[in-house]
Amino acid sequence: MKKVKSLIVSLTAVFACFFASSQRLILPGDYPDPSIIKIGDSYWASATTSNWMPAYPILKSADMVHWTTEGYIFNKLPDWADYYFWAPEITYENGKVYVYYSAHKKGGNLCLGIATADKPEGPYKDLGPMMCEEAGSIDAFPMRDENGKLYLIWKEDGNSIKQPTPIWAMEMKEDRTGLIGEKHELFRNKVAWEENLVEGVSMMKHGGYYYAFYAAAGCCGVGCNYIVGIARSKNLLGPWEKDPANPVLKNNEQWICPGHGTPIEKDGRYYFLHHAYDKKTNAFTGRQGVLSEFKFTPDGWVKFVNIPEPFATPAPVADDFNNRKLSVNWQWSVFQKEIKYKLRKGHLELKGSNVSAGAFMGQKILTGDFTARVDLLKKGTKPSAGIAAIGDDKNTLSLLYSGDSVRLIKLKDDTATVLASLPLTAKQAVNFKMQATGGRYYTFSVAADNGSFTPVNTKPIDGLFLPPWDRAVRAGVVSKGNGKAKFASFQMAGD
Repeated sequence: MKKVKSLIVSLTAVFACFFASSQRLILPGDYPDPSIIKIGDSYWASATTSNWMPAYPILKSADMVHWTTEGYIFNKLPDWADYYFWAPEITYENGKVYVYYSAHKKGGNLCLGIATADKPEGPYKDLGPMMCEEAGSIDAFPMRDENGKLYLIWKEDGNSIKQPTPIWAMEMKEDRTGLIGEKHELFRNKVAWEENLVEGVSMMKHGGYYYAFYAAAGCCGVGCNYIVGIARSKNLLGPWEKDPANPVLKNNEQWICPGHGTPIEKDGRYYFLHHAYDKKTNAFTGRQGVLSEFKFTPDGWVKFVNIPEPFATPAPVADDFNNRKLSVNWQWSVFQKEIKYKLRKGHLELKGSNVSAGAFMGQKILTGDFTARVDLLKKGTKPSAGIAAIGDDKNTLSLLYSGDSVRLIKLKDDTATVLASLPLTAKQAVNFKMQATGGRYYTFSVAADNGSFTPVNTKPIDGLFLPPWDRAVRAGVVSKGNGKAKFASFQMAGD
């Protein structure tokens, strides 16, 4: 069976001097809360998927610049959890890979879970939840104390109920099957710039100190004000002191709302893989993976070398559905439990759904200005089907073909409005185009049998309503109604 891999980004020759720079986009698109570790000669990373499935990409790189998606931690949901798959922390010890993660417990709240594998590409076995506080528990990170004792660090999600957000540490069993003893508070949000929370703690030890990298304030959406601070202690359980120079990583002319990442050393230099929004496209392209260099100062604190580097243009995406397995670029809603698809004779068959948004599959948009194209086979397609900009199950912009016409539909808060319609006669195929500006403004056009494209809307549609608070827009395909739709190809490229 041919192994399908996805090249996340193809970078220009400017990256030949990567490690002469200090702040660079390495995971373009929606990769929140990234974590990274080196195993052998390779780097491995993962990131939040929230309510997209499969959950938690398994990313591999030889140089921390060029990345491929090797698969996912969860191709099916763990039995105990149902949504909000956040903040995976990938770690390695004694020949085993452990991924600590947060998810919403069925009938409960956010909990900390753990999955393990013998190799980073999996397969992974879920060990279930370890900590479920009433307010919610998120952002797990393992760390050994000065005596070698294993602890789990996490955040109590007090901000969700208008309470403080303590960062806790609690001893963990060596087999990672549970926590033991009592929990110890390391620090909490007490400084004005931290506002209503501290979270996303990751740690490293250097020069006799434990260093905690943490995020504060508002993580997500167009009104975000996320920011990074440093705390340190000579002992894992404290006392902890916060850097008087905090916040140490904040907005610049290119990236805004930086936070929640993992430090890593390479060739004697130190980097922090974290997420941030592109200042121009903000939430529409999502929280992207940025690698920022830092140094340790003579007085024992952390200073970031804040020199942004120019973007490289991501490679075009093209899928003709000729592989035996679906490309790992594709994802679908965690709530679409019955999504059914097949790859057959060079096309994708997607079974329709009668829910408001239909059955949909999407791919991350990698830049704000792009054109996506979908080719739909008329023969064998029974439901309404076509192309879409997807926010979530209740917010989409879609251009759908049905019978002898196309309709441009805005689904906002689960209420559908037909914005435009055109008659269309096709014999073999219907071709759709969707063009975006800034990830926010959308125009659609359509053609029959690879002919000339006709605009469906001349005034761009504002997609401000599309991205959920913690996610970004996807471009993809939709099959709505009874029967199945047959897609011959999907293409997407930056403009």
